This record gives sequence, structure tokens and C-alpha cells, in this order.
Amino acid sequence: MIEDFNGKTAVLTGAGSGFGLECARIGARLGMNLVLVDVQRDALDAAAAEMRASCSPGRQVLARQVDVANAAGMQQLAEDVQQRLGAPHLVFNNAGVGAGGLVWENSVKDWEWVLGVNLWGVVHGVRLFTPMMLAAASKDPAWRGHIVNTASMAGLLAAPNMGIYNVSKHAVVSLSETLYQDLALVTDQIGASVLCPFFVSTAIHQSQRNRPASLPADRPTQSQRINRAMSDKAVGSGKVSAAAVAQKVFDAVAQGRFYIYSHPKSLASVQTRMEDIVLGRNPTDPLADKPEIGAQLRAALRADEAAGA
Repeated sequence: MIEDFNGKTAVLTGAGSGFGLECARIGARLGMNLVLVDVQRDALDAAAAEMRASCSPGRQVLARQVDVANAAGMQQLAEDVQQRLGAPHLVFNNAGVGAGGLVWENSVKDWEWVLGVNLWGVVHGVRLFTPMMLAAASKDPAWRGHIVNTASMAGLLAAPNMGIYNVSKHAVVSLSETLYQDLALVTDQIGASVLCPFFVSTAIHQSQRNRPASLPADRPTQSQRINRAMSDKAVGSGKVSAAAVAQKVFDAVAQGRFYIYSHPKSLASVQTRMEDIVLGRNPTDPLADKPEIGAQLRAALRADEAAGA
């Protein structure tokens, strides 16, 4: 929980766009020092220029181009932050990429890319910054910190044709819940939250633009093309803005609230899934409340299977 953000330091990954950029804008308005992290240089430079122009006098803005999946790069980032600004008060492990298709059709490189950014990026943020924050808290009883990890509603559900993304986000939810419990064992000064957005208009559906050359994509399968088209439509038509979600993040940090949702109404599907688990029922179709989408997806994939037979 952080009640007063003025003069505090925030580290934000994926800060060049979407939730990361919007959280940086709020942080600048609240008088925070900002460490902006992104893999895309032009977006990072634009974000840094904007924050430097809008930050309170005397506040610092550090911009670092880092692939959050890279352990050495994240280690250097943590050292730079410690040296320049000391332990961060707010860490927003937010960088993420999107991918999908039938779960057996993803290549090893697909798995390495998606898990590298979505899961290992969070792992690195937690393992590197938490000890710094605990050390700062041990020296000052008034010191307060908070860690927010971006998961997804895909971390609470298991929608078809997006398994690789689901796996990465379920792992982030589990990591975050465990982080919350582990922190509670050792301190009352540092909290944790997990952000579980649904379809919000961000650039995640354009993730391929930042895929590293060392992990090239194979020619997309029909299921992967369908996933991309459906994701483009869903994300592009999102009615909740990234700015509104960013405000929810800061509200949750100020209130010490763990779960952060962009679309609370979608929790009905999560409740159904939990009931399936408790009652030992076979998994309910997550698209049951939108049968036309499920029918469209099923027809397209079965037509492709029939054509290939």
C-alpha cells in the first residue's frame, strides 16, 4: 500500500504503450520519479520525452531499453535503479505479448518468446526488486512499497485457441498470489497486486512487431490466423480505455487491494470455472455466454481440418 506517491519511485515495464504508458502519465502527475522500460526504442523515447516534459520539478525520468526476458539486461536495470534512485516504491511488471492458436500448433520458439516476456519478465522483476524493497523497508519503518504484476482474465479462465497465452497468464496469477502470501510472512510494509484485464484497447495484439529475430515465427497456421483476427477485433473494439485501467492500478495500490479487474462482469465466467473445479465437473465452455463466437470458431477450425484431411 502506498498512500502518498509524491517523491516516490516507480519502475514500469512495457512503458512505451498501453497500461505502462498510462501508469507513467499518472505517476508523473503525482510527482513520482519514473523508470521507463520498454523493448521498442521509438515508443520508449517518445514516452520518456513526454514524461520529462510533464514531471514535477526535481523529479527524474530514466529510460532503459530492455528485453524483460533477458536476465542480464534486467540485472543491469536493477543495478542502475539502485544506483540512481535507490529501491523503487512501486514496481509494475507489465510488459507482455500476445499469441494463440491451437495449443499443439505452437512452436518451441513461440513458447520461449511468450513465456520469456509474459512470465520470465515478471519473475525477473520480482526476484530483483523485491530484495531491494525489503532492505529499504527494514531500515525505515515508514517506508512503503508495492508490486503490481500484469496477468489477464486469461489467467483466470482457459478460453480455447489461445493456450500459450493462457498458460503464461495463469502462471503470473499464481506467482502473484504466492508473492502476496510470501510478503505477508516477512513484512507489513510491502504489498502486491495482480492486474487481470479483459479486452482493452492496447497494442498487445501487435506484439509480433517486437518479436526478437532469434525467436522467429513459423508460417502461421489457420488457427493462429483466426486467433489473431479475433484478437484484433476484440482488442480494437474494447470500450474500457488503458487510461481507466491505469487509474484502477493506482487506486488498488493506494487501497492495498490485490485483485484488479477491468471488466468485473466477466467474473461470472471465473465463478463458473471455480464451481467446475470444486464440483468436479468437466470444464464449461468459456464462450457459452457468446455462442455465436464459439460457433464461428468451431466451424472455421473444423472446416480447416476437413480441408486438410
